[in-house]
Amino acid sequence: MDRRIDVLVQRMTAAAEAQDFEEARRLRDEINLLRGGATAAEAAQADTSGLKRQQAGAMGIGTSQPKPVRPPGWKPPRKPDPMTSNTSGRRR
Repeated sequence: MDRRIDVLVQRMTAAAEAQDFEEARRLRDEINLLRGGATAAEAAQADTSGLKRQQAGAMGIGTSQPKPVRPPGWKPPRKPDPMTSNTSGRRR
């Protein structure tokens, strides 16, 4: 398997130098599939042309949590009145 990956890396480098970036991308994806545990036949047949890689920081800096999705009809709660906040109703 290592020999197959080495050959693919050489072909990918040659394709990139020849500015055939589509072929280089396809070979890169095939190498990643082989390294991930796919068989040579599965990696050669896989079509990864429609896949997109996640962009760095797409979900916010330093977080892997997606933005919350509000249920339909949800309204934010009323804000407290600034004139009455932090008062208990009796004077000290």
